[in-house]
Amino acid sequence: MPELTAKRDKLLELIRGYGTCAVAFSGGIDSTVVAKAAQLALGENAVAVTGTSASLAAGELDEARELAQLIGIRHEVIATDEFSNPDYLRNDPDRCYHCKTELYTRIEGMAERLNVSVVLNGANLDDLGDYRPGMQAAGEHCVASPLVESGFHKTDVRELAAHWGLPIWDKPATPCLSSRVAYGEEVTPERLTMIDKAEQFLREQGLRTLRVRYHKGDLARVEVPLDALAKLCEPTLRSALLAHLKSLGFKYVTLDLEGFRSGSLNTLLGIQSLSRPKDY
Repeated sequence: MPELTAKRDKLLELIRGYGTCAVAFSGGIDSTVVAKAAQLALGENAVAVTGTSASLAAGELDEARELAQLIGIRHEVIATDEFSNPDYLRNDPDRCYHCKTELYTRIEGMAERLNVSVVLNGANLDDLGDYRPGMQAAGEHCVASPLVESGFHKTDVRELAAHWGLPIWDKPATPCLSSRVAYGEEVTPERLTMIDKAEQFLREQGLRTLRVRYHKGDLARVEVPLDALAKLCEPTLRSALLAHLKSLGFKYVTLDLEGFRSGSLNTLLGIQSLSRPKDY
């Protein structure tokens, strides 16, 4: 706890030094901890901003609103328009760059009205070890990453969230729905609706950690923890899952025997990058 306390104090001191701030607030655990820290450090001089589009899973906006109210931070909701950008729709590996560029540009446009001097995100040190094109967008827009600067890993974030009594301290990572679409397959609202409803069905079966990945030919690749594989193979549930996903528009339904892996689509990047510039 002493180490976590030191990191917490550094985080609060860092944010207090900004004077005013807007937090890019998805309602996930990382941005929620930053929002809580911003409210503690700056009070009314902090605001949480949530972007909404077809890539936001059902229920996430309501949860973000509830969390902002619980924290006591001002909350703004804005509609983002990444789906009008052909570079985003094309779904190359830098898709997240275009999404974050849209979000940060929108928040920057609100800065004067909100009376904020800096935008904060929820990136932590563990995010620096994966392919994260959104971090490039953050750098280009001078977005600060206070969790990184304060030395937070994901485990630290969860511990601090639990210490602060935040109800999502153990919430599984919930990246946007577009992250489920295999690179090179066009991102469309219709496909994201298929994915969202498929994942809702699985959650109704008691699963928390899961992904439904969309692949070419309307193929669904279902990822769940290894200890849940047997459950999905039970005849009754297997038949119900197959029927439901096909009713949504999936032509094929597969169960990934490697189990759930966050960012599993990024494993393809090593192959794809052979034909791309090294700084892509």
